[in-house]
Amino acid sequence: MNVENDSQIYSSRIIDAPIEKVYEAFANPSHLKNWWGPHGFTNTIHEFDLQPCGKWILTMHGPEVGNYENSSIFSEVSPLRLVAWKRLSQPLFDMELGFEKVDEAHTQISFRMIFESPEACDKIKKFALPKNEDNFDRLVIELENMV
Repeated sequence: MNVENDSQIYSSRIIDAPIEKVYEAFANPSHLKNWWGPHGFTNTIHEFDLQPCGKWILTMHGPEVGNYENSSIFSEVSPLRLVAWKRLSQPLFDMELGFEKVDEAHTQISFRMIFESPEACDKIKKFALPKNEDNFDRLVIELENMV
């Protein structure tokens, strides 16, 4: 499901896994590095301090060429509910990653990208929606591989 307004991009999916497992796939960098980003990307996580004011620094390695440095600061960490951060590297936006228990075996995960202006949002929107779906696809694969 995708819902948008002028300065936000929202994507969500119901995942066939319990909320604890979905949250662990994000909260544990050894899992997160395997699914974060679009298809074909790999990640090197340099720092991941999952607490308010903690840093998340990673390099996303493109499938053909390019290394993309990402730096963020966590603003809210509510386990099994919400993790929010502010990106310090381009493109600039605030991110909210939501976790909602549907039932014992299903979780809704959501990405809300919040931009300072509709213009900033428009620059990213055409890329972000399909790339968010890639992220969800990769998360499903990681969850299947988690013990």
